[in-house]
Amino acid sequence: MRTTAAQRGRTELVRGLRLQADGPAPDAYASLCLARASLAADPVPALAATVAAVGAAWTAGDHPACVEALTAALSRPGAPDGPREEYLAGMLALLVERPGDAAPLLAGVVEQVRATSDGESLLIGVAAALLAGDVGSACHTGARALAAARADGDEAMVARATEYVAYAELRAGRHALAREHASRGLRAALRTGRANTAAHHHAVLALTASVQGTSAEVREHAHAALATARRHGLAQPVTLAEWALGRAELAQGRAAEAAARIGSLLADPDGGAHFALRGLVLPLLVEAAMLAGDDATARAAIPELTRWSRSAADPHGPALELRCRALVASADAEADDLYRRAHAAHQQVGGGFETARTLLLHGMWLRRHRRPGDARDRLRDALRLLERCGAEPWARGARTELRAAGAVQDAPAPDAVGSLTPHQLRVARCVAAGDTNREIAERLAVSVRTVDCHLRNIFVALQVRSRVELTRLLPPEHDPPST
Repeated sequence: MRTTAAQRGRTELVRGLRLQADGPAPDAYASLCLARASLAADPVPALAATVAAVGAAWTAGDHPACVEALTAALSRPGAPDGPREEYLAGMLALLVERPGDAAPLLAGVVEQVRATSDGESLLIGVAAALLAGDVGSACHTGARALAAARADGDEAMVARATEYVAYAELRAGRHALAREHASRGLRAALRTGRANTAAHHHAVLALTASVQGTSAEVREHAHAALATARRHGLAQPVTLAEWALGRAELAQGRAAEAAARIGSLLADPDGGAHFALRGLVLPLLVEAAMLAGDDATARAAIPELTRWSRSAADPHGPALELRCRALVASADAEADDLYRRAHAAHQQVGGGFETARTLLLHGMWLRRHRRPGDARDRLRDALRLLERCGAEPWARGARTELRAAGAVQDAPAPDAVGSLTPHQLRVARCVAAGDTNREIAERLAVSVRTVDCHLRNIFVALQVRSRVELTRLLPPEHDPPST
Protein backbone atom coordinates (compact mmCIF):
# COMPACT_ATOMS: atom_id res chain seq x y z
CA MET A 1 0.00 0.00 0.00
CA ARG A 2 1.45 3.34 -1.05
CA THR A 3 2.16 5.87 1.70
CA THR A 4 0.39 9.19 1.23
CA ALA A 5 2.09 12.55 1.65
CA ALA A 6 0.09 13.18 4.82
CA GLN A 7 1.12 9.83 6.32
CA ARG A 8 4.73 10.47 5.46
CA GLY A 9 4.51 13.93 6.97
CA ARG A 10 3.11 12.67 10.26
CA THR A 11 5.80 9.98 10.43
CA GLU A 12 8.53 12.56 9.89
CA LEU A 13 6.95 14.88 12.45
CA VAL A 14 7.10 12.15 15.10
CA ARG A 15 10.67 11.28 14.08
CA GLY A 16 11.76 14.93 14.18
CA LEU A 17 10.30 15.48 17.65
CA ARG A 18 11.99 12.32 18.91
CA LEU A 19 15.33 13.43 17.48
CA GLN A 20 14.93 16.80 19.17
CA ALA A 21 14.92 15.00 22.52
CA ASP A 22 17.56 12.38 21.76
CA GLY A 23 19.40 12.66 18.49
CA PRO A 24 21.35 14.92 16.13
CA ALA A 25 19.79 18.37 15.85
CA PRO A 26 20.49 18.68 12.09
CA ASP A 27 18.66 15.39 11.53
CA ALA A 28 15.73 16.66 13.59
CA TYR A 29 15.64 19.82 11.48
CA ALA A 30 15.68 17.84 8.21
CA SER A 31 12.83 15.56 9.35
CA LEU A 32 10.72 18.49 10.53
CA CYS A 33 11.24 20.39 7.26
CA LEU A 34 10.18 17.28 5.34
CA ALA A 35 7.13 16.97 7.58
CA ARG A 36 6.27 20.63 6.93
CA ALA A 37 6.37 20.10 3.17
CA SER A 38 4.43 16.82 3.25
CA LEU A 39 1.70 18.26 5.48
CA ALA A 40 1.11 21.38 3.38
CA ALA A 41 -2.58 20.52 3.02
CA ASP A 42 -3.06 20.06 6.77
CA PRO A 43 -2.36 23.41 8.49
CA VAL A 44 -2.31 22.31 12.15
CA PRO A 45 0.40 19.58 12.03
CA ALA A 46 2.25 21.53 9.33
CA LEU A 47 2.47 24.50 11.68
CA ALA A 48 3.63 22.23 14.52
CA ALA A 49 6.41 20.88 12.28
CA THR A 50 7.41 24.38 11.19
CA VAL A 51 7.64 25.73 14.73
CA ALA A 52 9.54 22.63 15.89
CA ALA A 53 12.00 23.17 13.03
CA VAL A 54 12.78 26.59 14.49
CA GLY A 55 13.75 24.93 17.76
CA ALA A 56 15.91 22.33 16.03
CA ALA A 57 17.76 24.97 14.01
CA TRP A 58 18.32 27.04 17.15
CA THR A 59 19.65 24.02 19.05
CA ALA A 60 22.07 23.30 16.22
CA GLY A 61 23.23 26.94 16.21
CA ASP A 62 22.44 27.14 12.48
CA HIS A 63 21.67 30.83 11.91
CA PRO A 64 20.53 30.59 8.23
CA ALA A 65 18.31 27.57 8.95
CA CYS A 66 16.81 29.37 11.94
CA VAL A 67 15.95 32.42 9.81
CA GLU A 68 14.46 30.19 7.10
CA ALA A 69 12.31 28.27 9.57
CA LEU A 70 11.12 31.45 11.28
CA THR A 71 10.21 33.03 7.96
CA ALA A 72 8.29 29.91 6.94
CA ALA A 73 6.44 29.77 10.26
CA LEU A 74 5.34 33.39 10.05
CA SER A 75 4.36 33.39 6.37
CA ARG A 76 2.41 30.16 6.01
CA PRO A 77 -1.42 29.94 6.17
CA GLY A 78 -2.64 29.44 9.71
CA ALA A 79 0.45 31.11 11.19
CA PRO A 80 0.63 31.04 14.99
CA ASP A 81 -1.16 33.79 16.86
CA GLY A 82 -0.83 35.25 20.35
CA PRO A 83 2.42 34.91 22.34
CA ARG A 84 3.92 32.32 20.01
CA GLU A 85 3.55 34.54 16.94
CA GLU A 86 5.08 37.52 18.71
CA TYR A 87 7.90 35.36 20.05
CA LEU A 88 8.78 34.02 16.59
CA ALA A 89 8.53 37.49 15.08
CA GLY A 90 10.74 38.92 17.83
CA MET A 91 13.31 36.17 17.36
CA LEU A 92 13.37 36.75 13.61
CA ALA A 93 13.84 40.50 14.13
CA LEU A 94 16.84 39.80 16.37
CA LEU A 95 18.41 37.36 13.92
CA VAL A 96 18.13 39.79 11.00
CA GLU A 97 19.53 42.57 13.23
CA ARG A 98 16.44 44.65 13.84
CA PRO A 99 16.66 44.92 17.65
CA GLY A 100 14.36 47.94 17.72
CA ASP A 101 11.56 45.79 16.29
CA ALA A 102 12.41 42.80 18.48
CA ALA A 103 12.30 44.51 21.88
CA PRO A 104 8.57 45.39 22.02
CA LEU A 105 7.55 42.04 20.56
CA LEU A 106 9.52 40.05 23.12
CA ALA A 107 8.40 42.26 25.99
CA GLY A 108 4.82 41.73 24.83
CA VAL A 109 5.26 37.96 25.03
CA VAL A 110 6.48 38.18 28.62
CA GLU A 111 3.49 40.35 29.52
CA GLN A 112 0.97 38.06 27.79
CA VAL A 113 2.03 34.93 29.67
CA ARG A 114 1.89 36.52 33.12
CA ALA A 115 -1.63 35.25 33.81
CA THR A 116 -1.40 31.80 32.19
CA SER A 117 -0.73 28.47 33.85
CA ASP A 118 -0.04 26.62 30.59
CA GLY A 119 3.47 25.15 30.71
CA GLU A 120 4.24 25.49 26.99
CA SER A 121 3.16 29.14 26.95
CA LEU A 122 5.25 29.85 30.03
CA LEU A 123 8.34 28.32 28.40
CA ILE A 124 7.82 30.61 25.43
CA GLY A 125 7.75 33.47 27.91
CA VAL A 126 11.05 32.33 29.43
CA ALA A 127 12.70 32.13 26.03
CA ALA A 128 11.39 35.57 25.06
CA ALA A 129 12.65 37.10 28.31
CA LEU A 130 16.11 35.60 27.82
CA LEU A 131 16.32 36.91 24.25
CA ALA A 132 15.33 40.35 25.52
CA GLY A 133 17.90 40.26 28.33
CA ASP A 134 15.15 40.35 30.97
CA VAL A 135 16.76 37.74 33.18
CA GLY A 136 14.56 38.48 36.21
CA SER A 137 11.37 37.75 34.28
CA ALA A 138 12.96 34.64 32.79
CA CYS A 139 13.66 33.25 36.27
CA HIS A 140 10.18 34.09 37.57
CA THR A 141 8.35 32.73 34.53
CA GLY A 142 10.54 29.62 34.46
CA ALA A 143 9.70 28.85 38.08
CA ARG A 144 6.00 29.01 37.20
CA ALA A 145 6.50 26.70 34.22
CA LEU A 146 8.31 24.22 36.42
CA ALA A 147 5.56 24.36 39.04
CA ALA A 148 2.95 23.71 36.34
CA ALA A 149 4.89 20.72 35.01
CA ARG A 150 5.21 19.23 38.48
CA ALA A 151 1.52 19.81 39.20
CA ASP A 152 0.66 17.92 36.00
CA GLY A 153 3.03 15.08 36.88
CA ASP A 154 4.69 15.46 33.46
CA GLU A 155 8.31 14.42 34.04
CA ALA A 156 9.38 15.09 30.45
CA MET A 157 8.06 18.62 30.84
CA VAL A 158 9.87 18.91 34.19
CA ALA A 159 13.13 18.04 32.42
CA ARG A 160 12.51 20.74 29.81
CA ALA A 161 11.33 23.35 32.30
CA THR A 162 14.34 22.86 34.56
CA GLU A 163 16.57 23.32 31.51
CA TYR A 164 15.09 26.80 31.04
CA VAL A 165 15.10 27.62 34.76
CA ALA A 166 18.67 26.44 35.38
CA TYR A 167 19.95 28.48 32.45
CA ALA A 168 18.00 31.57 33.55
CA GLU A 169 19.35 31.31 37.11
CA LEU A 170 22.84 30.88 35.70
CA ARG A 171 22.45 34.07 33.65
CA ALA A 172 21.17 35.82 36.78
CA GLY A 173 24.36 34.86 38.61
CA ARG A 174 22.56 32.68 41.15
CA HIS A 175 24.88 29.73 40.75
CA ALA A 176 23.70 27.67 43.72
CA LEU A 177 20.09 27.78 42.47
CA ALA A 178 21.22 26.99 38.93
CA ARG A 179 23.15 23.98 40.23
CA GLU A 180 20.16 22.72 42.21
CA HIS A 181 17.78 22.99 39.27
CA ALA A 182 20.28 21.47 36.84
CA SER A 183 20.93 18.53 39.16
CA ARG A 184 17.21 17.78 39.45
CA GLY A 185 16.64 18.39 35.76
CA LEU A 186 19.48 16.06 34.82
CA ARG A 187 17.86 13.20 36.73
CA ALA A 188 14.49 13.88 35.08
CA ALA A 189 16.09 14.08 31.62
CA LEU A 190 17.85 10.75 32.07
CA ARG A 191 14.69 9.07 33.36
CA THR A 192 12.68 10.28 30.35
CA GLY A 193 15.30 9.56 27.68
CA ARG A 194 16.04 13.21 26.82
CA ALA A 195 19.78 12.95 26.20
CA ASN A 196 20.00 16.39 24.60
CA THR A 197 18.38 18.02 27.61
CA ALA A 198 20.74 16.06 29.86
CA ALA A 199 23.70 17.48 27.92
CA HIS A 200 22.44 20.99 28.57
CA HIS A 201 22.09 20.28 32.29
CA HIS A 202 25.63 18.88 32.42
CA ALA A 203 26.87 22.07 30.73
CA VAL A 204 25.12 24.27 33.30
CA LEU A 205 26.56 22.15 36.12
CA ALA A 206 30.03 22.59 34.61
CA LEU A 207 29.58 26.36 34.57
CA THR A 208 28.36 26.52 38.15
CA ALA A 209 31.31 24.35 39.19
CA SER A 210 33.67 26.79 37.45
CA VAL A 211 32.48 29.36 39.99
CA GLN A 212 31.78 27.33 43.14
CA GLY A 213 33.23 23.87 42.63
CA THR A 214 36.45 22.07 41.84
CA SER A 215 38.28 21.66 38.55
CA ALA A 216 37.45 17.95 38.70
CA GLU A 217 33.74 18.74 38.86
CA VAL A 218 34.07 21.13 35.93
CA ARG A 219 35.79 18.48 33.81
CA GLU A 220 33.33 15.76 34.78
CA HIS A 221 30.24 17.71 33.75
CA ALA A 222 31.81 19.48 30.78
CA HIS A 223 33.05 16.25 29.25
CA ALA A 224 29.67 14.59 29.83
CA ALA A 225 27.97 17.51 28.08
CA LEU A 226 30.43 17.49 25.18
CA ALA A 227 30.18 13.73 24.67
CA THR A 228 26.53 14.12 23.65
CA ALA A 229 26.63 17.67 22.31
CA ARG A 230 29.43 17.05 19.82
CA ARG A 231 27.81 13.82 18.63
CA HIS A 232 24.37 15.42 18.24
CA GLY A 233 25.44 18.83 16.93
CA LEU A 234 24.15 20.81 19.92
CA ALA A 235 25.85 24.19 19.75
CA GLN A 236 24.52 25.62 23.01
CA PRO A 237 25.84 22.91 25.39
CA VAL A 238 29.14 22.92 23.47
CA THR A 239 29.51 26.65 24.07
CA LEU A 240 28.59 26.46 27.77
CA ALA A 241 30.84 23.46 28.43
CA GLU A 242 33.89 24.96 26.71
CA TRP A 243 33.24 28.25 28.51
CA ALA A 244 33.26 26.36 31.82
CA LEU A 245 36.54 24.60 31.01
CA GLY A 246 38.15 27.88 29.97
CA ARG A 247 36.96 29.65 33.10
CA ALA A 248 38.34 26.85 35.30
CA GLU A 249 41.70 27.11 33.50
CA LEU A 250 41.78 30.85 34.11
CA ALA A 251 40.96 30.37 37.81
CA GLN A 252 43.96 28.00 38.03
CA GLY A 253 46.26 30.61 36.49
CA ARG A 254 46.44 28.87 33.10
CA ALA A 255 45.56 31.95 31.07
CA ALA A 256 47.23 30.86 27.83
CA GLU A 257 45.29 27.58 27.79
CA ALA A 258 42.02 29.39 28.50
CA ALA A 259 42.67 31.90 25.71
CA ALA A 260 43.52 29.13 23.25
CA ARG A 261 40.38 27.17 24.16
CA ILE A 262 37.98 30.09 23.83
CA GLY A 263 39.73 31.47 20.76
CA SER A 264 39.35 28.11 19.04
CA LEU A 265 35.70 27.87 20.07
CA LEU A 266 34.88 31.29 18.61
CA ALA A 267 36.87 30.73 15.42
CA ASP A 268 35.40 27.30 14.56
CA PRO A 269 32.52 27.69 12.06
CA ASP A 270 31.58 24.01 12.44
CA GLY A 271 30.91 22.81 15.95
CA GLY A 272 31.97 26.10 17.52
CA ALA A 273 30.15 28.66 19.62
CA HIS A 274 26.40 29.17 19.31
CA PHE A 275 25.74 32.40 17.44
CA ALA A 276 23.57 33.74 20.27
CA LEU A 277 26.12 32.98 23.02
CA ARG A 278 29.34 34.35 21.56
CA GLY A 279 29.03 37.58 23.52
CA LEU A 280 28.88 35.71 26.82
CA VAL A 281 32.32 34.14 26.37
CA LEU A 282 34.12 37.11 24.79
CA PRO A 283 35.03 38.71 28.16
CA LEU A 284 36.83 35.52 29.15
CA LEU A 285 38.81 35.58 25.90
CA VAL A 286 39.84 39.22 26.43
CA GLU A 287 40.96 38.64 30.01
CA ALA A 288 42.78 35.37 29.34
CA ALA A 289 44.52 36.74 26.25
CA MET A 290 45.73 39.86 28.10
CA LEU A 291 47.03 37.80 31.04
CA ALA A 292 48.78 35.51 28.56
CA GLY A 293 50.46 38.50 26.88
CA ASP A 294 48.44 38.23 23.66
CA ASP A 295 47.28 41.84 23.47
CA ALA A 296 46.38 41.61 19.78
CA THR A 297 43.81 38.84 20.30
CA ALA A 298 42.26 40.69 23.23
CA ARG A 299 41.92 43.97 21.32
CA ALA A 300 40.54 42.21 18.24
CA ALA A 301 37.60 40.92 20.31
CA ILE A 302 36.48 44.36 21.53
CA PRO A 303 34.37 45.42 18.50
CA GLU A 304 32.22 42.25 18.65
CA LEU A 305 31.92 42.64 22.41
CA THR A 306 30.73 46.21 21.90
CA ARG A 307 28.02 45.07 19.48
CA TRP A 308 26.92 42.44 22.00
CA SER A 309 26.82 44.99 24.81
CA ARG A 310 24.61 47.31 22.79
CA SER A 311 22.19 44.52 21.83
CA ALA A 312 20.79 44.46 25.41
CA ALA A 313 20.86 40.64 25.34
CA ASP A 314 22.91 40.54 28.56
CA PRO A 315 22.24 42.92 31.48
CA HIS A 316 25.91 42.62 32.44
CA GLY A 317 27.04 43.40 28.88
CA PRO A 318 27.81 47.11 29.40
CA ALA A 319 29.79 46.47 32.60
CA LEU A 320 31.75 43.62 31.02
CA GLU A 321 32.55 45.72 27.97
CA LEU A 322 33.92 48.50 30.22
CA ARG A 323 35.96 45.92 32.15
CA CYS A 324 37.45 44.55 28.96
CA ARG A 325 38.22 48.02 27.67
CA ALA A 326 40.03 48.69 30.94
CA LEU A 327 42.08 45.52 30.45
CA VAL A 328 43.31 46.62 27.02
CA ALA A 329 43.65 50.35 27.79
CA SER A 330 47.15 51.73 27.24
CA ALA A 331 46.78 54.89 29.35
CA ASP A 332 46.73 54.52 33.14
CA ALA A 333 44.11 57.20 33.75
CA GLU A 334 41.83 55.67 31.12
CA ALA A 335 42.13 52.17 32.60
CA ASP A 336 41.40 53.35 36.14
CA ASP A 337 38.36 55.31 34.96
CA LEU A 338 37.03 52.37 32.94
CA TYR A 339 37.32 50.01 35.92
CA ARG A 340 35.40 52.47 38.09
CA ARG A 341 32.69 52.87 35.46
CA ALA A 342 32.46 49.09 35.09
CA HIS A 343 31.92 48.71 38.83
CA ALA A 344 29.19 51.36 38.76
CA ALA A 345 27.50 49.57 35.84
CA HIS A 346 27.57 46.27 37.75
CA GLN A 347 25.88 47.91 40.71
CA GLN A 348 22.94 48.90 38.52
CA VAL A 349 22.15 45.27 37.63
CA GLY A 350 23.45 43.28 40.62
CA GLY A 351 25.23 39.96 40.30
CA GLY A 352 27.90 39.35 42.90
CA PHE A 353 30.30 37.14 40.96
CA GLU A 354 30.92 39.39 37.96
CA THR A 355 31.05 42.46 40.21
CA ALA A 356 33.67 40.72 42.34
CA ARG A 357 35.67 39.74 39.27
CA THR A 358 35.77 43.37 38.13
CA LEU A 359 36.88 44.50 41.59
CA LEU A 360 39.55 41.78 41.63
CA LEU A 361 40.96 42.81 38.26
CA HIS A 362 40.94 46.47 39.28
CA GLY A 363 42.73 45.59 42.52
CA MET A 364 45.34 43.62 40.60
CA TRP A 365 45.85 46.56 38.26
CA LEU A 366 46.20 49.02 41.17
CA ARG A 367 48.77 46.82 42.91
CA ARG A 368 50.86 46.54 39.76
CA HIS A 369 50.72 50.32 39.40
CA ARG A 370 52.14 50.80 42.90
CA ARG A 371 48.93 51.86 44.63
CA PRO A 372 48.77 49.19 47.36
CA GLY A 373 46.35 51.06 49.63
CA ASP A 374 43.74 51.47 46.89
CA ALA A 375 44.44 47.90 45.75
CA ARG A 376 43.73 46.50 49.22
CA ASP A 377 40.36 48.27 49.35
CA ARG A 378 39.30 46.82 46.01
CA LEU A 379 40.67 43.36 46.78
CA ARG A 380 38.96 43.16 50.17
CA ASP A 381 35.64 44.07 48.56
CA ALA A 382 36.25 41.45 45.87
CA LEU A 383 37.11 38.79 48.43
CA ARG A 384 33.99 39.46 50.50
CA LEU A 385 31.78 39.13 47.43
CA LEU A 386 33.55 36.00 46.19
CA GLU A 387 33.23 34.31 49.56
CA ARG A 388 29.57 35.29 49.73
CA CYS A 389 29.09 33.71 46.28
CA GLY A 390 30.91 30.55 47.38
CA ALA A 391 33.41 31.18 44.57
CA GLU A 392 36.36 29.57 46.33
CA PRO A 393 38.61 29.05 43.28
CA TRP A 394 38.45 32.79 42.63
CA ALA A 395 38.60 33.81 46.31
CA ARG A 396 41.95 32.01 46.47
CA GLY A 397 43.36 34.39 43.85
CA ALA A 398 41.95 37.39 45.73
CA ARG A 399 43.69 36.30 48.94
CA THR A 400 46.98 35.87 47.09
CA GLU A 401 46.66 39.37 45.66
CA LEU A 402 45.76 40.79 49.07
CA ARG A 403 48.89 39.33 50.62
CA ALA A 404 50.96 40.69 47.75
CA ALA A 405 49.40 44.10 48.39
CA GLY A 406 50.55 43.97 52.01
CA ALA A 407 47.33 42.97 53.76
CA VAL A 408 47.65 41.09 57.03
CA GLN A 409 44.93 38.49 57.59
CA ASP A 410 43.67 37.67 61.06
CA ALA A 411 45.09 34.46 62.52
CA PRO A 412 43.18 32.03 64.75
CA ALA A 413 44.09 31.55 68.35
CA PRO A 414 47.16 29.30 68.78
CA ASP A 415 45.19 26.56 70.52
CA ALA A 416 42.21 26.70 68.14
CA VAL A 417 43.03 23.42 66.37
CA GLY A 418 43.34 21.67 69.71
CA SER A 419 39.82 22.79 70.57
CA LEU A 420 38.30 20.75 67.74
CA THR A 421 36.45 17.58 68.66
CA PRO A 422 37.74 14.28 67.21
CA HIS A 423 34.91 14.25 64.65
CA GLN A 424 35.62 17.85 63.66
CA LEU A 425 39.31 17.10 63.28
CA ARG A 426 38.54 14.13 60.99
CA VAL A 427 36.33 16.34 58.83
CA ALA A 428 38.97 19.08 58.77
CA ARG A 429 41.67 16.60 57.69
CA CYS A 430 39.44 15.33 54.87
CA VAL A 431 38.84 18.90 53.68
CA ALA A 432 42.59 19.52 53.72
CA ALA A 433 43.00 16.36 51.60
CA GLY A 434 40.69 17.85 48.97
CA ASP A 435 37.55 15.79 49.60
CA THR A 436 34.11 17.21 48.81
CA ASN A 437 31.41 17.19 51.48
CA ARG A 438 29.78 14.18 49.84
CA GLU A 439 33.08 12.29 49.75
CA ILE A 440 33.68 13.13 53.41
CA ALA A 441 30.20 11.86 54.30
CA GLU A 442 30.84 8.58 52.51
CA ARG A 443 34.31 8.22 54.04
CA LEU A 444 33.09 8.86 57.60
CA ALA A 445 29.72 7.08 57.19
CA VAL A 446 27.68 10.16 58.12
CA SER A 447 25.18 12.34 56.28
CA VAL A 448 26.17 15.30 54.14
CA ARG A 449 24.12 17.49 56.48
CA THR A 450 26.28 16.32 59.41
CA VAL A 451 29.42 17.22 57.48
CA ASP A 452 27.96 20.66 56.71
CA CYS A 453 27.24 21.21 60.40
CA HIS A 454 30.76 20.15 61.43
CA LEU A 455 32.29 22.47 58.84
CA ARG A 456 30.31 25.48 60.04
CA ASN A 457 31.51 24.84 63.59
CA ILE A 458 35.09 24.29 62.42
CA PHE A 459 35.11 27.58 60.50
CA VAL A 460 33.90 29.42 63.61
CA ALA A 461 36.40 27.71 65.91
CA LEU A 462 39.38 28.35 63.63
CA GLN A 463 38.26 31.79 62.45
CA VAL A 464 38.50 30.79 58.79
CA ARG A 465 36.03 31.50 56.03
CA SER A 466 36.91 28.98 53.35
CA ARG A 467 38.26 25.51 52.67
CA VAL A 468 41.48 27.02 51.32
CA GLU A 469 42.15 28.92 54.56
CA LEU A 470 41.41 25.74 56.51
CA THR A 471 43.85 23.77 54.35
CA ARG A 472 46.61 26.32 54.93
CA LEU A 473 46.03 26.10 58.66
CA LEU A 474 45.68 22.33 58.81
CA PRO A 475 47.73 20.54 56.13
CA PRO A 476 46.41 17.09 55.17
CA GLU A 477 47.83 13.93 56.62
CA HIS A 478 49.37 11.46 54.17
CA ASP A 479 46.26 9.32 54.30
CA PRO A 480 42.85 10.93 54.94
CA PRO A 481 41.28 9.52 58.11
CA SER A 482 38.77 6.70 57.92
CA THR A 483 36.50 5.04 60.43
